[in-house]
Amino acid sequence: MNSIRTQLVTMLIAAFTLVTFLAALNGYRSSMAEAESLMDTQLADALSLLEVTRPTRDDPIAKSHGSSDFVFQVWRNDELLLRSAAAPDERIGEPLSGFRYINFSGYRWRTLAQQGRGGSWYIVAERADRRHMLAEKIVLESILPLLLWLPVSAVLIWVLVGLGLRPLRELSSQINLKQSDDLEPLQQHNPPAELVPLVQSANSLLARLASSFEREKHFAAHAAHELRTPLSVLKVHLHNLASELPAGHRGLEYANSGVERMHHLVEQILDLNRTNPNIIKANFQALDLHSLAQRVTAEAWPRFSEKGQNLSLSGETVWVIGDAVMLEILLHNLLDNANKYTPENGAVLVSISQHRNLGRLVVEDSGPGVSAVERDRVFERFYRLTESSNDSAKGSGLGLAIVQHIVQLHNADITLADSQLGTGLAVTVELELSSECIES
Repeated sequence: MNSIRTQLVTMLIAAFTLVTFLAALNGYRSSMAEAESLMDTQLADALSLLEVTRPTRDDPIAKSHGSSDFVFQVWRNDELLLRSAAAPDERIGEPLSGFRYINFSGYRWRTLAQQGRGGSWYIVAERADRRHMLAEKIVLESILPLLLWLPVSAVLIWVLVGLGLRPLRELSSQINLKQSDDLEPLQQHNPPAELVPLVQSANSLLARLASSFEREKHFAAHAAHELRTPLSVLKVHLHNLASELPAGHRGLEYANSGVERMHHLVEQILDLNRTNPNIIKANFQALDLHSLAQRVTAEAWPRFSEKGQNLSLSGETVWVIGDAVMLEILLHNLLDNANKYTPENGAVLVSISQHRNLGRLVVEDSGPGVSAVERDRVFERFYRLTESSNDSAKGSGLGLAIVQHIVQLHNADITLADSQLGTGLAVTVELELSSECIES
């Protein structure tokens, strides 16, 4: 994955290394030139000293073996008057004044020749390789620390770039911490100039999304409310029509079934639009999940009795944190699905328990169940099972979508599995326990 920090550090280190190399190269060349000039000055001082002392053949300076790195000769016309022990018998170069490089005795030498007041020629020479080695040692000792500091500079650049990118990381963290229903603008106190366009663009996008969602919710809510009136009128007309038609008229039954299905769809759309996160979370409180399940199952019992289905409730008192109205809607939808998909004389079991510091609500039935392939899709809005051939099981496809939305608002978990009642589906919802239940 590409990293801005890595790219910046790489480019800065490359630029710093290049500048350091060029500076070191320039420093090396100028330092070598300075060292060469200094050594030439020392060589000139040595010649001046030789001319002033004017040693004879019997002087210690002439008799000593001397250094093999430094030699001298004294000539008058073509006669060698004096030389150091390591100097050759032949003349070192032409009798020309000044500095030059000459090869002899298997080495390259830096020489200086000068004619004295008596007509004698004084020649001093120093091995060039020794001069260069000494000069390089001095220069490299001054440049080497600069090169050794490159790794330290790389670490410092890495740290400083990281500090410079801290506002970007803070902005990223703020975005990541946002909930899916949080469309409030990003809050950045005095952001860097480079981040201002990004923050403004993100806030503009959030504002457009919030406006779009709000329009969608208002449209759905208004449409559902507007549909309630004609549905109520239609129910009245069907009731009046029933007195004019023979009992058990198939057309009337189909009309009543369609109206009931439409009424159920309208109520589910309204339920979906009631789940405003800010309002719901403000109503969170400790509630007895088992007591809530008792109320909902008692209300749903007549529908199950009509189909000869056995609806039972088991479990114990479990205190959870949540909104009572929304959890009742959740259980109503789960029971509605179980009622529709469970055949006549089937069984539906609601169980309440505490499991691993969570309150667990399980609704399982003895219906056809849901295949593993479709379990992820049943939470989609308006999705209906393809395998169901039972007309009474045909719904709006919003029931489980509403259930999942309520589960998300409670930061809970929902899972689908095979029922323990044979064939069928088991829906498990796990909710946060209240502090009262945890302490007990």
